[in-house]
Amino acid sequence: MTNQPHNDLKSRLLSDFQTAEERMNGESKSALHQLRREALQEFDRMGFPTLKHEEWKYTNVSSLVREAFDFNAPAAVTAEDLEPLQINHLEGNILFFVNGRFQPQLSTIVSPASQLSIIPFAEAVKTMPDLIESYFAKYADYRDNAFTALNTAFANDGVVIHVPAGKTVEQPVVLRFISDARTANVASQPRNLFIAGKNSEVKVAESFRTMGDGASFVNVVTEIVLDEDARLDYYKIQNESDRAYHIGTTQVHQKDRSHFYSATVTLDGGFIRNNLNIALDGQHCEAFMYGMYFPNGRQHVDNHTLVDHRMPNSYSSELYKGILEDKATGVFNGKIFVRPDAQKTNAYQSCKNVVLSADAQMNTKPQLEIYADDVKCSHGTTTGKLDEEALFYLRSRGIPRDEAMALLMFAFAEDVIQNIRIDALREHLEKRIQDKLSR
Repeated sequence: MTNQPHNDLKSRLLSDFQTAEERMNGESKSALHQLRREALQEFDRMGFPTLKHEEWKYTNVSSLVREAFDFNAPAAVTAEDLEPLQINHLEGNILFFVNGRFQPQLSTIVSPASQLSIIPFAEAVKTMPDLIESYFAKYADYRDNAFTALNTAFANDGVVIHVPAGKTVEQPVVLRFISDARTANVASQPRNLFIAGKNSEVKVAESFRTMGDGASFVNVVTEIVLDEDARLDYYKIQNESDRAYHIGTTQVHQKDRSHFYSATVTLDGGFIRNNLNIALDGQHCEAFMYGMYFPNGRQHVDNHTLVDHRMPNSYSSELYKGILEDKATGVFNGKIFVRPDAQKTNAYQSCKNVVLSADAQMNTKPQLEIYADDVKCSHGTTTGKLDEEALFYLRSRGIPRDEAMALLMFAFAEDVIQNIRIDALREHLEKRIQDKLSR
């Protein structure tokens, strides 16, 4: 049973959907809208999760649903406003979204159309209905996740990226989502779809930032589809405020011999929940997942991963690391699922955490569900303090304690950060991490 604040926000969202539907005229009969309506019905059935839900037992959304957000806040951000948020030397296809809305006047697309198709989601719904109908909500399941259902019902912008078969996109695609909370509490629900055709290659990054002192809520869903022999690098960078709520679901579907490579880095954010779900639905697929998080103060960071091996002869490897300070809390729940047909699967998972304060808390739950007998799978997790022997060694060489601790923590993080293969983005993160660890 949900409490009253849950019901208040839920009732408001249901009412908002009905109001929008009444203004749609004939569009309300489209197949897309029928899917949205079904997703809303699923959200109505599930309601917001509580601590009684096994997948949410360590992550309490009650503070989120008590906030009042403007889900239709205007996007009044200029290039001058964004100047402090620039990433030095970053080149490529850079798209800005403010409060969930695409900002063409702030964005730059440099790759030729023969290599890459980039279409705002709101435009694709109108101009490419067959494509949207073929992919939208076919992979991210809105029947078992209330926030995915909510996004599916309300998604009105984001981006559709399509790489044709045989094409290599030379420049990265960087999606920069800005929450402008300078004058109000704002909410957005971006929806992204990345399609990599046969034997194609592309690098995509999603970056999330907050402006202002108000509260923000980002509920983002990204569906990624890799055709045979496709290769896609995916990076998610979060540098939001202490009043930021972020719930993100990335759903990946891989076909034969495809290669998915990801890194999720959380620098800052008051309340973070990242769901990364990968279905290896072909033979000889490879999936690599890296994660790094640095919660301090009272920040909360929750990473949930699911690797679903459905076919034989595939490989997955996962490494997540965290450094927790002050009264921060962290969660890592990683599940490897090996189906009966997925013989010859190799799957590895590791989560390592350093807790720097007696008041910080890390909850870990590695899981293996194996229904095939010819597999190699392992998982493990460690949570502890900084290596005192290594710290003593550095101090014996004349390095002050604070500086020695920062060096050790940066080395701990670098195992993940070095795997980001967009040079300017990696260098930017290394600088930000050094700054945070040296505070």
